[in-house]
Amino acid sequence: MTAVTGALGTFLDGYEAPLVAAGLSLVATLFLTPFVKKLAIKKGAIDDPKKDDRRIHKEPIPRWGGLAIFGGIVIALAAVIPFAYPVNPFPPYLIGLLVVATILVGLGALDDVKHFSAKIQAGYILAGGFIIQLFSPELQMQGMSPMFGIGGDTWIDFGWLAWPITAIYYFVITKTMDTIDGVDGLASGIAAISSAALAIIAVMEGQPRVALVAAAIAGSCVGFLKFNYNPAKIFMATGGSQMLGFTLAAISIVGAFKTAAALALLIPMLVFAVPLFDAVFVVLRRLKSGEPITQGDKRHVHHTLLSFGLNQRQTVWVLYIVTGITCGVLVWMVGRS
Repeated sequence: MTAVTGALGTFLDGYEAPLVAAGLSLVATLFLTPFVKKLAIKKGAIDDPKKDDRRIHKEPIPRWGGLAIFGGIVIALAAVIPFAYPVNPFPPYLIGLLVVATILVGLGALDDVKHFSAKIQAGYILAGGFIIQLFSPELQMQGMSPMFGIGGDTWIDFGWLAWPITAIYYFVITKTMDTIDGVDGLASGIAAISSAALAIIAVMEGQPRVALVAAAIAGSCVGFLKFNYNPAKIFMATGGSQMLGFTLAAISIVGAFKTAAALALLIPMLVFAVPLFDAVFVVLRRLKSGEPITQGDKRHVHHTLLSFGLNQRQTVWVLYIVTGITCGVLVWMVGRS
């Protein structure tokens, strides 16, 4: 028995606090979501399928699920981090992440009612990308090493361009996660898989706080799936998808970009493979048809899979599997680096 316990302890070494955070965020989100659903109905934050022909659901569905997801994350971090790291529990980068994420989830929730234009959304996301860099240099992409060691140990310093490059990175990941949220359970499932991969990479690379934050995100997304998996009872909507995209972008910079420099370019390409591919796929199709790239339509990857005859559950599982494979490949590559 002692040998088994010892082996288990070795296997879980470094994962204890992240697992506790994931469990707490999952439970907290399960508890919060029904209350958020009632609040959304009361305040009129409802997704009406009659608004346009892009909607797949047939009945009005409450929005604001992102509030429950974010609440679960915050509760888990507030409960676990002070015990796991009693000295300087909330460093500047984590404070910055939480501050900007709070602003984004609030603006996103307002957008779910007011329906901001694409320009306004782009404006506040880019502003958030600049603001978060003020909190800590760890939240900025200051440079990179060539992929796979090509060019030796050369370091490409971005200099002052680090500010706009980083802001654009935040914007791209945030918007791609937002636009992938078109089928029940898709965005929450992909965010859960991606954040779990980032948590594992952070443990492997000695970034325990990043692992804890990523695990809290994963747990909250899994908890939300109980209500968001087809047939969905509530949507995370703009506030949830943009907050998740932004926070995942932030921890990918703090964790993976800092510790696996030789794989820096591959990290977003593999962790966020499905949302990024979907964005490129949609933009190219809109350009080909001569339509504005910001115009909503049914050209997304999930819409294409549905047009092939797959139902919503089959569609999300195809994209879950693709995300799992790309994230698994990245974890394997980081482990070997």
